[in-house]
Amino acid sequence: MGMSLLIENALLVRPGEAPQANARLLIDGKTLAATGEFEAPADAERIDARGLVATPGLIDAGVFRSDAAACLAGGITRVLLMPDQSPPLDDPALVERAMRIGKPHVWVHPLAAATKGLGGRELAEIGLMRDAGAVAVATGRTAISDAATMYRLLQYAAGFGLTVVTHAEDSSLAGDSSVTSGQTATRLGLPAAPAVAEPLAVARDVRLAEAAGAKLHIRTVSMAESIEIIDRAKRRGVQLTCGTTPAHALLSDRELTGYRTFTKLSPPLRCEEDRTAVVDALRAGTIDIVCSAHDPRTQEDKRLPFADAAPGMAGLETLLPLTLMALGDEPDLARAAALLSGNPARIFGLPGGKLEAAAPADLVLFDPGASWRVDASAFDHAAGNTPFDRLPVSGRVEMTIKGGEIVYRRNS
Repeated sequence: MGMSLLIENALLVRPGEAPQANARLLIDGKTLAATGEFEAPADAERIDARGLVATPGLIDAGVFRSDAAACLAGGITRVLLMPDQSPPLDDPALVERAMRIGKPHVWVHPLAAATKGLGGRELAEIGLMRDAGAVAVATGRTAISDAATMYRLLQYAAGFGLTVVTHAEDSSLAGDSSVTSGQTATRLGLPAAPAVAEPLAVARDVRLAEAAGAKLHIRTVSMAESIEIIDRAKRRGVQLTCGTTPAHALLSDRELTGYRTFTKLSPPLRCEEDRTAVVDALRAGTIDIVCSAHDPRTQEDKRLPFADAAPGMAGLETLLPLTLMALGDEPDLARAAALLSGNPARIFGLPGGKLEAAAPADLVLFDPGASWRVDASAFDHAAGNTPFDRLPVSGRVEMTIKGGEIVYRRNS
């Protein structure tokens, strides 16, 4: 059951809007009843949010595992679950089951597998999975290599009004590579894919989406050339959005030195020029979403030779502070709210992403100036592999509210 909560003295940050100081918010049951000036019920529980930012609950638009406790500690109230599960989410019953994973505290919105078994060949029953609750359709960890199959997928999805979420990487070029070609790959002697593998896939999928009249979301963009292609396509009216991860904004392939397998990601880390292009695109608005790509791996998966180690990292509890870091020393909080909440809600048609009367009472209170150090050993899930372990960051979640209920309070 929800409760009556009065939040006072907060810095209210809505996506894309100027922050409002000393704000008041009234939560009645599971919805936000009022903001601004209003008469609060005498029996409302009062929360003094002085020094804290109040923003909509974060929506992590691309996770491979939904660890509820870690989500709430990171201020995340909704996640988009990738179809790469065991078994893959290629059946309506599996989609329905996935939706129940984190409720009531974290709502899981499944992405339907684009092809049966994520094999990249035969299209799955997208319409039935949409009716079962899938909010979009995704190719998964890999791209669909056959252009004709991808085109049929886009046409099919457009007919159902679904966005296609794609992994942008030409698999015939990427092969079994671990890194991107360049000075670092040469120095380390690692199997490398040509840098063109991502922009080539981006260009193909964008053009196919344009021809099909479909909505396309490129989940992780990591290269300057890809960003240029996306920017041009957006300008000519293609129904196109894209995202990235904090790792691709903050780390370059220099971090691979020493064969650190915790830095083995998918897509792989790129050169410094690509990293700075990602940061510029985040600040300019070309990139619409930052997601954690939460894909924790066990020690057995990572304590291997670099070429054999599994890609992926834990990212739920560091999504907010790392996004703020990527936005600069004085981050644009309204831009951060758009990247982490407003845009995911808009793009995928989800409740949330707003703080206004009648909106779901999903919000996070965080201290933007609180300094702390990432400690992977303290993460709220079994696998704490992250390339950011021991990194000093700023921005700490103090409270997460979901459906009007306080579901996380730091040190409580």
